[in-house]
Amino acid sequence: MTPSALLVHVPDVQAGLDWYRNAFPQAKPVYIEAFDFTVLDINGFSLEIVQADEKVSAGKKGTVLYWSVPCLQTAIAHFLGLGAELYRGPINIENGLSMCQLLDPFGNLIGLRGRWFGISTK
Repeated sequence: MTPSALLVHVPDVQAGLDWYRNAFPQAKPVYIEAFDFTVLDINGFSLEIVQADEKVSAGKKGTVLYWSVPCLQTAIAHFLGLGAELYRGPINIENGLSMCQLLDPFGNLIGLRGRWFGISTK
């Protein structure tokens, strides 16, 4: 099996779509007319910004997808510049990598994993 999509639940789909398009500038928006729905395609992986509701609300609930980044400091600075908040880390992990979690403006967690250049982490 291969992961194919991640649904990110937000209280306002257009605001969420706008924020995630800025957060992931490499994502290509794909409009699906039959469903009046825009998917963000990242190299064949679908990032789907969907309406939070009574069954699935926005926010951190325990599952965090980690994105591989070449430079963790650069990625953290990018997300912080868009209004995300550092939630956990960065911490050192295996193979010279570090990881952290950021909180998006809608209460969801974004995991980042990559090399930490220049200074050591806790």
